[in-house]
Amino acid sequence: MIILGLSGALGHDASAAILVDGKIVAAVEEERFLRDKHAKNKFPLEAARYCMREAGVRPDQVDVVAFPYAEIPLSSNARWHYAKRHWYAPDRALDAIFNGNRRFRRNRDKSLDLMTQLGITNARFMPVEHHLAHASSAYHLSGFKEKTAIVGIDGKGEYATTFFGYGENGKIHKIKEFYDPDSLGGMYGAITEYLGFEMLDGEFKVMGMAPYGDPNLYDLSRLVEFDGEELRVNTKLVNVVGLRRYKEKGKGYYFTPELVEWLGPKRAGDEIDNPYIHYAAAVQQLLEDVALKMIDHYLGDIIRETGRIAMAGGVALNVKLNQRIIALPHVKELFVQPASGDNGTSLGAASYAANELGEKVESMKHAYLGPSFTTEECLAACEAHPAKPKFKRIDNAPLKGAQILAEGNPLAWFQGRMEFGPRALGCRSILGDPSHPGVADRINAQIKYRERWRPFCPSMLDRVAADILQTDHPAPYMTFTFDVAEHWKPRIPEVVHEDGTARAQIVTHDTNPRYYALIEELERLRNVPVVLNTSLNRRGEPMICSPTDALNMFFGCDLEYLIMEDVLVTKV
Repeated sequence: MIILGLSGALGHDASAAILVDGKIVAAVEEERFLRDKHAKNKFPLEAARYCMREAGVRPDQVDVVAFPYAEIPLSSNARWHYAKRHWYAPDRALDAIFNGNRRFRRNRDKSLDLMTQLGITNARFMPVEHHLAHASSAYHLSGFKEKTAIVGIDGKGEYATTFFGYGENGKIHKIKEFYDPDSLGGMYGAITEYLGFEMLDGEFKVMGMAPYGDPNLYDLSRLVEFDGEELRVNTKLVNVVGLRRYKEKGKGYYFTPELVEWLGPKRAGDEIDNPYIHYAAAVQQLLEDVALKMIDHYLGDIIRETGRIAMAGGVALNVKLNQRIIALPHVKELFVQPASGDNGTSLGAASYAANELGEKVESMKHAYLGPSFTTEECLAACEAHPAKPKFKRIDNAPLKGAQILAEGNPLAWFQGRMEFGPRALGCRSILGDPSHPGVADRINAQIKYRERWRPFCPSMLDRVAADILQTDHPAPYMTFTFDVAEHWKPRIPEVVHEDGTARAQIVTHDTNPRYYALIEELERLRNVPVVLNTSLNRRGEPMICSPTDALNMFFGCDLEYLIMEDVLVTKV
């Protein structure tokens, strides 16, 4: 059976994924083709075309198109809860009661139109609840065989913001859902805006800022409360709509003027300064504390029984929270979907549909699910590029790359299939030698053009990971932070954050042999089996997809070395 998953219902992070007989063949974000970060208000036309092309599938062969947005009946608590909690904006409240599926109908019609554009005329259209898609992307693709606790926390889907349940024998069971505006992800997103960053993009920056502050200096518990049963966000401060929003230069935000009266002016600029670093630390701790209480209350018995947790939703990308979840008593393993945001719901909708239709869904082995390009295609891109790059074919890309790194230079590394999800995992990466002081500052200032205090991640060989991270917990996707062993901190200072942690990727030869070989070569040259790894893009841009994209970026920053497959491009 051929199942195509599409996402884009919430106006951002449109993507497509395709499963053939229960196996993931391809998955990719629309932004990578459009070169427009988050592909706001777009549907995944180019992404779907790529997925079918990669799978060798004609439009008439697609059996099911799965979409992660469904009708929510009036009998559900969701619409009534939304109406009650938004009564200060009566137009929104009444709309939820009397026209509560208008967004579903609009998205269904857009999906059917997209199917027509793709030439898909015989397939069944299958809507899947947003949080069931998140849950499936975690549980069905985790590879866990036994009963598994499932956590889904994000901003919101149709109405739900939070999902607790479990998976057993392939079936997903709901235990509890919470509904908009009672959203931990929404609360964190609103404070992200208050701290001067963009929602959907800046939450990682808040998380990176938090270790510079003291969470005990400010008590932000007024923002959200969990009383042991119910979650309630303070909508006099955050998660607000309409006239309650704070406005600045004509733009409305998801926090209120009352929040500004309480905490002071909205932050501006790129520097980390008081009191905002302490607010970041406090909101991060608040998120962690409340989420852990909720997980223990609703899933504690299951976790104690099986020790397995599968997690997705935007908040699942909060790596500091994930570190604390792993540290919980009885947790044996936490699987976090690497595309935990709404981009991953195309994959989740497809896997959920496959399971419901009797397919055996294979676990996710890696996130290298996007386009690849041959050396010949990379050479052709160099020859056609207007900047007239200096380039040559090389015999041993891993060795040459390691030599460039060992000399203290950053390197753009473009190899194999592009990653699905927000993390570069060694195929669309900017690399550095983490033992060279100053390489992180150089990449931030001259290449990425991002805030100087932002941390970088280490990619490390699997055979040394347990010694560096002091755990044998799997970490293939940069979805966790770990405490770095003291004897490693001075050896790899450029990838150790302010709080002594690192958001690590453990690299295996089986999943990425060429990247593994590069790190081995660097180890031979520098005695460091680790590379600094960040995504191949500049601030505000999506990750690089094609050789031409890579060349455009190369000539738009201070990078001096780029290796695309077996092609070395230089400026020196």
